[in-house]
Amino acid sequence: MSSREKMLAAIAKNKPELAPLPRIDQLGEAETDLVEKFSTVAVGIGSKVFPVKNYKEIQEILQKQFGSETRKVTTIPELKALSGEGDLSSPDPHTFENVELAVMQGHFAVAENSAIWVTEDMTGQRVLPFICQHLSLIVKKSTIVPDMHEGYKLIGEAAYGYGVFIAGPSKTADIEQSLVLGAHGPRSLTVFILED
Repeated sequence: MSSREKMLAAIAKNKPELAPLPRIDQLGEAETDLVEKFSTVAVGIGSKVFPVKNYKEIQEILQKQFGSETRKVTTIPELKALSGEGDLSSPDPHTFENVELAVMQGHFAVAENSAIWVTEDMTGQRVLPFICQHLSLIVKKSTIVPDMHEGYKLIGEAAYGYGVFIAGPSKTADIEQSLVLGAHGPRSLTVFILED
């Protein structure tokens, strides 16, 4: 018997018994207020969070923050007056290089890490959430789930070409170990939690 065969025989002889997989639905604590948990985490990683009742409130807040002189784009029909631009599905991503603010809807949000699930049907152009200077995401209050386990249950069997979880503004601490916001993406993230 070769040394390889001896080693494999020893491993096979000492193989532990199989154990059942843990039930992940029992992990973690039940959150009583998902909006509060989401907001606390989001603000902690540099986002701004606004609970709003309707799209009119969102438009007013964004007009105050960004004025009327900057290029703003949105994929949300209720906010078209904010942008004035129509089709955002340009095949050339470079046409968005001067976008100051992009506003889009998220499918759902995760309270434990403040991540918002966005797919390409919500962005208009895949590069848009990453090339803009400032990003605003809107998520409905009823779509906030407690943790990533619940989030992955929602997207596991869904059909989408591209999707991404977005949490907080772009940041890095690689440069002299100082936290820098907006290093390689949006400098700010504003999240609107919309009443149903």
